[in-house]
Amino acid sequence: MFGYYLDLALRSLRRNKALTALMVLAIALGIGASMTTLTVLHVLSGDPLPGKSGQLYYPQIDPQDIRGMYPSKEPPEQVTLIDGLNLLRAGRADHQALMTGGSVPVQPEQSSLDPFYVEARYTTADFFAMFDAPFLYGRGWHAVDDEAKAREVVIARSLNDKLFAGANSMGRTLRMAGTSFRIVGVLDSWQPNPHFYDLNTGSYAYGEQVFLPLQTMLELRLDRNGSSDCWGNGGGGVGNILPSDDCVWLQFWVQLDSPAKAAAYKEFLVHYSQEQKALGRFQRAPNVRLRNVMQWLDYQMVVPGDVRLQTGLAFGFLLVCLVNTVGLMLAKFMRRAAELGVRRALGASRRALFAQLLIESGVIGLVGGIGGLLLALFGLWLVRQRPSDYAALAHLDLSMLFTTFVLALCATLLAGLLPAWRACQIAPALQLKSN
Repeated sequence: MFGYYLDLALRSLRRNKALTALMVLAIALGIGASMTTLTVLHVLSGDPLPGKSGQLYYPQIDPQDIRGMYPSKEPPEQVTLIDGLNLLRAGRADHQALMTGGSVPVQPEQSSLDPFYVEARYTTADFFAMFDAPFLYGRGWHAVDDEAKAREVVIARSLNDKLFAGANSMGRTLRMAGTSFRIVGVLDSWQPNPHFYDLNTGSYAYGEQVFLPLQTMLELRLDRNGSSDCWGNGGGGVGNILPSDDCVWLQFWVQLDSPAKAAAYKEFLVHYSQEQKALGRFQRAPNVRLRNVMQWLDYQMVVPGDVRLQTGLAFGFLLVCLVNTVGLMLAKFMRRAAELGVRRALGASRRALFAQLLIESGVIGLVGGIGGLLLALFGLWLVRQRPSDYAALAHLDLSMLFTTFVLALCATLLAGLLPAWRACQIAPALQLKSN
């Protein structure tokens, strides 16, 4: 019977091509707009480290004086160099990493390549294990290399391809900022989005090309990027001039593998603040926070507010399109009351007529879904043309492809329920009149 009903649906849709085109266009426009904005929202609000983000925490403490930059209840969003090194060396977490961002000039060995700048991450040894950074060749440096201020570097795959044509470059020399570094590892393609571990240098579509020990950067006074907040007589520092002790400018992350460890670490932060206040460094009462990755992204409001608004407006537009489609279907089905009455007179049940009309609605939804998918692809292409830091992420994956068709079919079938039910109800009356 399905094949028969499908044939009837196609015949009916071909009889009134203009009305069919209007219904398909309404569904396609609504689906295309909603799926474009939903895809962007899905990408922006996604988990950058699925399965592990609940174990990674961002500690915050408050080292400011009474007149500090943050009079609110929240402590600063970064740490000073003194506090960062103290927390790092305390070793109270399963893994911990202290870091900041920067940029360094690379001087290639090849004469065919001119010197160029790359984004850098100055960090500590646990960074790679803690954030599950995949290696194509080699490994990261060891903790002893941090204290030794080793001239070692890990490079990204894209830089390895550019400098060494993709070959294994372990042990080779990379010259940066007038200093030679030994390459100990090459990261495979890796670019967490959002760039959660340092939102100061960029939220989306941002990735570093070189990674080197933080202590090495401090000794060489390499250029740093990002923000710094100071109080009292502190100075922020520009370029290779480091901020003073009264400035917060470093990010500190810890891995805590259980809720009990997280609770214990938060208590440790309170005790550390009390100890620093007793020593005269801290002036305020202990004020600490310990948020995991997703809580940190939510606190930072990483997803732009206009994207959420656009998503709501797009689904509102889809609702308007569905209401219009209901009206068009109702008009179309009611005009076929005589045809439906004849089928009833020949013995067709209301259930059979209802199934026939729903299949016709499903065909409209299927075609409208294809049109909506094409419009969504076009909409995402337009998003990628905009100069925004998340434009490169706007792509339609297989899950969104499946969602598009399911949404189109479900929405159209729901829209066709009322017209199909109403048309079936009037069929018996016409049958009696014909007798």
